Amino acid sequence: MAPELPEIDTERPNAARMYDYFLGGAHHFAADRAQADLVAARMPEIVTVARANRDFLGRVVTWCLGQGIRQFLDLGSGVPTVGNVHEIAQRHDPAARVAYVDVEPVAAAHARQILAEVEGATATRADLRDVDAVLTAASALLDLGEPVAVLAVAVLHFVPDDPEPVADVLARYRARLAPGSVLALSHSSADQDDPELAARVRAGIDAYRGTASEPTRRDRTAVRALLGDLELVPPGVVDVVHWPTPHPTAAATGLYAAVGRASANPG
Repeated sequence: MAPELPEIDTERPNAARMYDYFLGGAHHFAADRAQADLVAARMPEIVTVARANRDFLGRVVTWCLGQGIRQFLDLGSGVPTVGNVHEIAQRHDPAARVAYVDVEPVAAAHARQILAEVEGATATRADLRDVDAVLTAASALLDLGEPVAVLAVAVLHFVPDDPEPVADVLARYRARLAPGSVLALSHSSADQDDPELAARVRAGIDAYRGTASEPTRRDRTAVRALLGDLELVPPGVVDVVHWPTPHPTAAATGLYAAVGRASANPG
């Protein structure tokens, strides 16, 4: 049965559905495919970048499990596709719990359909900037008094700093994190040293102009600032292919990765 899909503008491309297209999914429309093809024309490696970002997500989830974290809040989770957080987490520990959040109606509707019979996973349609609404919904599944991994993977560059700076939004999430919690993110870069890579990233991002999700690039300092006073987990702010260890042959993607951890012994 097809899920109910309210309030969808099929004529305006959407970043979540374009990402699904890049990953080989099936939940996108003609406008999404046309805009995605435009991005690919300007940044031919975009499919490789999308898959590298997805691989980073998998490594982060696995790393968190190794740190004893069994709860995940996936902000801007996107259209469900292979390698979802609950699939990775529950493969390691069936008791792991995952709360997905996305404002895009296709993403939320398909996530609810997929998760209808999955224990320990929920999907909520909400704007990640509405922190109270997101955490209220998540608290139906997650125990916010225990460590949680908040995942913001390839979503924050689609969140503008107006009317509220993204750093302030994340500060409100961080203020609610229990000791030992983690905030993990990936983000398009604005300060690559390699001029060719910088030009490709800029061209790829510019191809998203006019979509439902206008992009904002941020530099390394701004990305680090999104973690606030959290402890920066080594190796720090690096390309997604180099987290948590450098990949000797993988080409840089132009996406930064960073993970911050709330002290287990506050004060």
